[in-house]
Amino acid sequence: MIVVAGEALIDLVPQGSGPLADLTPVLGGGPFNTAVALGRLGSPTAFCSRVSEDAFGQALLDGLRQAGVDVSAVQRGPEPTTLAVATVSGDGSAAYSFYVEGTADRLFTAPAALPAATRAVSFGTCSLVLEPGASAYEELMRRTAAQGMFTALDPNIRPGLIPDADAYRARFRRWLPSVSLLKLSEEDARWLGGTPGEWLAAGPSAVVVTHGGDGLTAYTRDGAEHSVPGEKVDVVDTIGAGDTVNAALLHGLAAQDALSPQGLAGLGAAGWRRLLRFAARAAAITCSRAGAQPPYAAEVGEP
Repeated sequence: MIVVAGEALIDLVPQGSGPLADLTPVLGGGPFNTAVALGRLGSPTAFCSRVSEDAFGQALLDGLRQAGVDVSAVQRGPEPTTLAVATVSGDGSAAYSFYVEGTADRLFTAPAALPAATRAVSFGTCSLVLEPGASAYEELMRRTAAQGMFTALDPNIRPGLIPDADAYRARFRRWLPSVSLLKLSEEDARWLGGTPGEWLAAGPSAVVVTHGGDGLTAYTRDGAEHSVPGEKVDVVDTIGAGDTVNAALLHGLAAQDALSPQGLAGLGAAGWRRLLRFAARAAAITCSRAGAQPPYAAEVGEP
């Protein structure tokens, strides 16, 4: 089982022109999208978070269940659900403003244990920024890594939520010894500073950088680089594309029994290119649809 730890929220996505044009609530949050994508691809998946008892929270849980995701590790609380207002540009890219004060997901506490079948845990996005929950997720990351579990990190930087950029960058570097696979966009990489080689030296066995429509590159401990082009598609928006990449990478690694540092090292050039092409196909399908609507296994084929 793959456990995804992090926030679930509501994206308010414009359906027309103008700043307030038909804002439609859409289930979202980077970790939520990753969990749904994993479930749709057919990976046994559980979600670990804290979700509001309000109507939005119930809709989020229903969405996870519909994707086949185990929600037994989800905590509930009376506080409201986090809201993210999306602004979609002409090329389909999305920017967000967040409403996070006093919301339920910020009060997450690290569970005593994860499901017994857990093989990997995925972390990222707002959950690693907003306290006090951020420290609880960080504790869970360090603990699971110390127990020998495979850990994946997608920082998915939202600058507007980070009050002290230098402090966050330092914290990011402290996470790396507890990370097996680091995935980030080239925009995240520029914001964080550093190079794949520096990040690999700090802990991860592999780093995957996404280049939007231009594809993906994987960097590995042996100094190799493996790149594939993006899949051409008519882009509606890019909401959830990076989260779909996360899920596709984890699903593909699980399918190849490679959720371990040794497994990553053994993929080789052909294995990495196959995995990256699978992730590119999955992300392209998500970009072809409005909102975060990742593909099902039948749509994307075998990893």
